[in-house]
Amino acid sequence: MRRFNRKLRKMAADLLDLPQDVVFDLPRLTMIGDRQLYIENHRGVLHFSSDRLRLALSKGELEITGQELVIRTIWTEEVFVEGQIKHIEVRDME
Repeated sequence: MRRFNRKLRKMAADLLDLPQDVVFDLPRLTMIGDRQLYIENHRGVLHFSSDRLRLALSKGELEITGQELVIRTIWTEEVFVEGQIKHIEVRDME
């Protein structure tokens, strides 16, 4: 049933020309070099330090590691991070 739901959502997204991040409730990441990262569609900050940021996603977690990380802006579903970004990992919790 889950696979059918996913296929139906994909067909609807293709038919209506909707972005898949909206249809599948996925995070959208915009990275500028290794210095800035803008993350949309997160569900909250789980951990933050100058070398690691963990965000909750609708299905899993997003972990950003680096050096001198700073949260410049944070809104309900958006975060803007600056610093030297070394690694980004999505951990799926399905």
